[in-house]
Amino acid sequence: MTSINVKLLYHYVITNLFNLCFFPLTAIVAGKAYRLTIDDLHHLYYSYLQHNLITIAPLFAFTVFGSVLYIATRPKPVYLVEYSCYLPPTHCRSSISKVMDIFYQVRKADPSRNGTCDDSSWLDFLRKIQERSGLGDETHGPEGLLQVPPRKTFAAAREETEQVIIGALENLFKNTNVNPKDIGILVVNSSMFNPTPSLSAMVVNTFKLRSNVRSFNLGGMGCSAGVIAIDLAKDLLHVHKNTYALVVSTENITYNIYAGDNRSMMVSNCLFRVGGAAILLSNKPGDRRRSKYELVHTVRTHTGADGKSFRCVQQGDDENGKIGVSLSKDITDVAGRTVKKNIATLGPLILPLSEKLLFFVTFMGKKLFKDKIKHYYVPDFKLAIDHFCIHAGGRAVIDVLEKNLALAPIDVEASRSTLHRFGNTSSSSIWYELAYIEAKGRMKKGNKVWQIALGSGFKCNSAVWVALNNVKASTNSPWEHCIDRYPVKIDSDSGKSETRVQNGRS
Repeated sequence: MTSINVKLLYHYVITNLFNLCFFPLTAIVAGKAYRLTIDDLHHLYYSYLQHNLITIAPLFAFTVFGSVLYIATRPKPVYLVEYSCYLPPTHCRSSISKVMDIFYQVRKADPSRNGTCDDSSWLDFLRKIQERSGLGDETHGPEGLLQVPPRKTFAAAREETEQVIIGALENLFKNTNVNPKDIGILVVNSSMFNPTPSLSAMVVNTFKLRSNVRSFNLGGMGCSAGVIAIDLAKDLLHVHKNTYALVVSTENITYNIYAGDNRSMMVSNCLFRVGGAAILLSNKPGDRRRSKYELVHTVRTHTGADGKSFRCVQQGDDENGKIGVSLSKDITDVAGRTVKKNIATLGPLILPLSEKLLFFVTFMGKKLFKDKIKHYYVPDFKLAIDHFCIHAGGRAVIDVLEKNLALAPIDVEASRSTLHRFGNTSSSSIWYELAYIEAKGRMKKGNKVWQIALGSGFKCNSAVWVALNNVKASTNSPWEHCIDRYPVKIDSDSGKSETRVQNGRS
């Protein structure tokens, strides 16, 4: 306890060093100025200022010009007005046993098996993965695969994605009263399903967006594409003034469920579920008062130049010609290395001076005394960040980041609860997590939230937001009817969950 108090005192002193020095100095100057008389001011003018006007005037003009230039050229703020997470209908809920039945029916419907599916070893493998995944019994599957026989067709895949995107956007436009024709920028990301016409074109057609909308469709960029879409929209909002940007993040399950026997490709079946999110951004000054957040930083890290990183998550054919996504044994090491690089870039942008100094001291110490100092100092990100939205890619991803960032259980509560309730919804999972924090009533004015997502390639992308007000849950939040049942207690060995009511911060 003493060491914690000493560190907090150190952090307070370093962080407020300027104020601690400035106010006493100001008091001294004010005291001196108070004693000045009219004669003293005349003496100051005639002795110093009158003979230096040629120097002072250009300096003053240069200062004014520099200030005006800075104000005119600095990037305009990007506001998050509102966002909406898609909540599938209740008849699409898929318990673990129901998901296992979907796998069985999909394999049985495979023409190459002639209607038979007797191999039980794959089923036992999938059941173990499913039970230890951290997913609960209320996640959602696509309607096409819930039918018997399942519809693993292009049409069924299109139906799934259109239902998610249209459902999220209808709720967003309803909550904001924004006319779709006011949207100037549209970015849609879906990694595995990219039909023609594109999904962005589908949005334009469905909601009758204007003809000069700047639309983009991002594909093949994995679970971290949601932050990439935000970063792209941010850059466009810095160029195109006084407009709205609409970002839509989703993924498709129907067309990409794997029906083969390769175990490295079967794991994704156990984790991914139906979901999507729509986000409305603005650079209009008038939208600040009604917006939830302001975008502070986006940091993107790509380690695809390394062959091992590039191949650790890869779509392809198995030995029998069935398409799936394989996960290599190097994925944990690759993810850890990529996350460290992303944090190394983001840290200097957000960490207080006290943490930067500690890291610098240990860094130099390790260089000078390699044998005595084994590890670099791990900065306390909780001094800079109030809430964490770690991509709900699986229990292992959350566990690793919880350990590496020295986070408390409550810091990863939103991630674990999202994984349990909605599964891995790919690029939209970080928005379900943010909605969880809001539903718990924890987002206060001035709080900073860090969204961090991992994706194939290999990529780690971060977005940091600051709350502009005490943020309440949105109307029709995906947590509206179940927030009181979370968090749930997860057995660390079996992965099974036990519901525990907990409304507030503990």
